[in-house]
Amino acid sequence: MDKENTKALIVYYSETGTTEAIAKKISQATGADLYRIEPEQPYTSADLDWQDNNSRSSKEMNDRSARPAIKDGKVNLDNVATVYLGYPIWWDQAPHVVNTFIESNDLSGKKIITFCTSGETSIDGSVRQLKSAYPALDFVKGRRLNGASVNEIEKWISSLKK
Repeated sequence: MDKENTKALIVYYSETGTTEAIAKKISQATGADLYRIEPEQPYTSADLDWQDNNSRSSKEMNDRSARPAIKDGKVNLDNVATVYLGYPIWWDQAPHVVNTFIESNDLSGKKIITFCTSGETSIDGSVRQLKSAYPALDFVKGRRLNGASVNEIEKWISSLKK
């Protein structure tokens, strides 16, 4: 690997601030820059109502081909070796705006370390789905990091290097 290609970047999607708080702690632990995936059309609380089958998020997650438009989708990844990719779990998956980001950027040759936030669901299903959808990419199964401290995150990151 090129010596200059050693930076990390934290890419995350967060609607309620939970995943963003974890992304910021990972940034604190690693010194990596942050990039927030932002939908071109912001979600309202009604859009996020997972109990309403007609809500925007429900419709998107039930349509595997849905790719909500995002703002500033292209990111300069030239010198990035590792991407920490974070998201809330929606229907046991990463929200489709994450797929939009992946498909808008060349992540080949990057180590993609996943992390998520969720009330109860593990990261397993979402990582399986991402690996299946993008088999050429190097996804590393990360962790659900609800409420993790910077110290816990540092330990997790150290464990990834083993």
